Amino acid sequence: MGLRSLGVALASTAALITLPVVAPPPALAADANLSQGRSATSSSTENAATPATAAVDGDTATRWSSAATDDQWLQVDLGATASISQVVLNWEAAYAADYKIQVSSDAHAWSDLRTVNGGDGGTDTLAVSGQGRYVRMQGIHRATPWGYSLWEFQVFGTPGTTQPATCSTANSAQGKAASASSTENAGTPASAAFDGNDATRWSSQAADPQWLRVDLGSSQDICKIDLNWEAAYGRDFQLQASADGQTWTTLKTVTGATGGRASYDVSGTGRYVRVLGTARATAWGYSLWEVAVHTTSGGTGGPVQGGGDLGPNVIVVDPSTPNLQQKFDQVFAQQESAQFGSGRYQFLLKPGTYNGINAQLGFYTSISGLGLNPDDTQINGDITVDAGWFNGNATQNFWRSAENLAITPSNGTDRWAVAQAAPFRRIHVKGGLNLAPNGYGWASGGYIADSKIDGTVGPYSQQQWYTRDSSVGGWTNGVWNMTFTGVQGAPATNFDTGPYTTLDTTPISREKPFLYLDGNAYKVFVPAKRTNARGVSWPANAGTSLPLDQFYVVKPGATAATINTALAQGLNLLFTPGVYHLDQTIDVTRPDTVVLGLGLATLVPDGGVDAMHVADVDGVRLAGFLIDAGATRSDTLLRIGPAGAAADHSANPTTMQDVFIRIGGAGPGLATNSVVVNSDDVVVDHTWIWRADHGEGVGWETNRADYGLVVNGDDVLTTGLFVEHFNKYDVLWNGERGRTIFFQNEKAYDAPNAAAITHDGIVGYAAYKVADTVAVHEAWGLGSYCNYTSDPSIVQRHGFQVPVKPGVKLHSIQVISLGGKGQYAHVVNDTGAPTSGTDTIPSKITQFP
Repeated sequence: MGLRSLGVALASTAALITLPVVAPPPALAADANLSQGRSATSSSTENAATPATAAVDGDTATRWSSAATDDQWLQVDLGATASISQVVLNWEAAYAADYKIQVSSDAHAWSDLRTVNGGDGGTDTLAVSGQGRYVRMQGIHRATPWGYSLWEFQVFGTPGTTQPATCSTANSAQGKAASASSTENAGTPASAAFDGNDATRWSSQAADPQWLRVDLGSSQDICKIDLNWEAAYGRDFQLQASADGQTWTTLKTVTGATGGRASYDVSGTGRYVRVLGTARATAWGYSLWEVAVHTTSGGTGGPVQGGGDLGPNVIVVDPSTPNLQQKFDQVFAQQESAQFGSGRYQFLLKPGTYNGINAQLGFYTSISGLGLNPDDTQINGDITVDAGWFNGNATQNFWRSAENLAITPSNGTDRWAVAQAAPFRRIHVKGGLNLAPNGYGWASGGYIADSKIDGTVGPYSQQQWYTRDSSVGGWTNGVWNMTFTGVQGAPATNFDTGPYTTLDTTPISREKPFLYLDGNAYKVFVPAKRTNARGVSWPANAGTSLPLDQFYVVKPGATAATINTALAQGLNLLFTPGVYHLDQTIDVTRPDTVVLGLGLATLVPDGGVDAMHVADVDGVRLAGFLIDAGATRSDTLLRIGPAGAAADHSANPTTMQDVFIRIGGAGPGLATNSVVVNSDDVVVDHTWIWRADHGEGVGWETNRADYGLVVNGDDVLTTGLFVEHFNKYDVLWNGERGRTIFFQNEKAYDAPNAAAITHDGIVGYAAYKVADTVAVHEAWGLGSYCNYTSDPSIVQRHGFQVPVKPGVKLHSIQVISLGGKGQYAHVVNDTGAPTSGTDTIPSKITQFP
């Protein structure tokens, strides 16, 4: 224990004995403690044991403490605007000599409520007067050599009063998800009636009845509905509302309507609004230019508000930001070797030109441009990943990302020497790209998508790589498995003699959602699905934009209960960088919900709960976060669709992109299943599902996880599938018509002996198992490696096990013994030559059967 820790421990003991529980004075007893249990953030923390949330948890035995500099702050989000009457600060030994209490409506513009000079620690009870949603203590000068430290930070007052409800002039339906009983053709979709454009329209088939509905995203008090009919109007119809989209209440019945524009005063509550046509006025169907839904104003709109600031671990910069290189360097110095640390950071670069920058990225660090297109954010310099921290070995350069910007490398070639879980998306490299570390040490990546590399890509020592829907000026080489789909400039397939497998197009793809700036407003762009894609998706950018106020911005300290409340209100989720412990499963139930993470935001299920369940609905987007198994066994860390799910989602599939799974490494972790896909038509685009082979809490039973990916749904596509080290099957595929493009695997290093992995008379579980009942399955670019360090004498029967049927086809398959630590007897089933010796030479099959 250091001197600071010992001093704090002694001071803490004294404080626990002498300090009473802080309560407001009797004169203010009617005012509520508005801050307890709310989301809290800070400029810094002394260590992981002193988070901002500890100052608002109601427990005087826990505390927040900052770094040891003067300009530090602690901030609490009250959840809604409130009238603030009192602030109570219960200081630990490290107190402030001078500080301010400030209030804000948006966490950006702050007003001073009280300035304190010459503070003497202990308990400060401050009478204040003001209104706002955010309250903070802004430190000016410390009284000690340490930082600032608060046992409790309490804000008292009354929630904002509710004004008499009025019918808003705003259209609550504009841009919201819409559906219809039918459409006349592809040019008249349901969404066209809610796009705010009187030149586009929805039209139905020519039959009665027909309906058009919109999902407002949360339950609303509905007061008026405006209709703008095209020539094909409804004579008789009903205006209806529903809480669940199933049971409908009629708000208004209209007969003998004459078309054109009409407004109807209504009164009712619901999340869904529907126009139900019962009799047409013409021989055509029903056709509406626009439908507007108005709701009452003056209420809170629900307990969880969307939008707000991006939290303490998002660093937003522009070309004029002072000491910008220093900011990159400071984060890199902290994160370079912090493989299992708790730091999480996201750099967001506003559009513009950045000169002379070298952004080195360590663990859990992401860098993204805030333009709508990559070329809006230009770096004349580099974004660098190298392996100096690991003596030139890049095989552990995990968990980092770059996205949505352009790079003109300082020496003509950028270096991106990464391993798994390090996506390179939506990047324009105006030069070459080197995927190997300095010195050409080992490397085990990797993934590129939706990117342009004007020069040549040099993998050099990279063992394997998958590139999708991109363009390259050239590609120098490959070691074992280089797979391309939809890549302009990709080398031709030569797997019989070399490493390349190339498909001209990608059958189905949809790019990852991303945050961008529209003027000064943050929005999330949600790209549209593409079929048979080739080349990048930009600058055409088909898709939709969602304003940030449609997202619950999840910040460190948020609870699973609040997250689920936000989802139930119809909000999407934007996880800011941090580690989030969950005491209940996150339930995603609404179609088209976006769950987006920044800076490798990490979800840790506690007490044996599952981390996340997704309902069997259309169009959910999961992207950009890490699920880290907890110490108590979860059944399934991520489940997409319940068991038996059978709905058709082919028009609007759920996508899982840059969602990574980890069991062990940061500490003991346990799960029976990592990811289970029960829904049909899901697209899994780049994942690393990893049972740890190193780090803390690693052992055959210590971080036991039987299955990596289990696919029960039909018509599921995986592109860029990395799954490693599971106790049983790494991939178990039970669904029909599944497809995989690129698969990288290592078998569990720590299998104690052959007996421990023998089943059904077979030594070793296949890395990729297609169930005997499956009739149709196809896969390209597959590799499994063994490194049985606990028992190098293990001879695994095969890397891949599939039924021998006309509809089951594998292309470009290989198995490799890494340095002779174990061997494979065959490649697929009982086909393919065995591996042998210590030379790490692949045994390959070009086609099976």
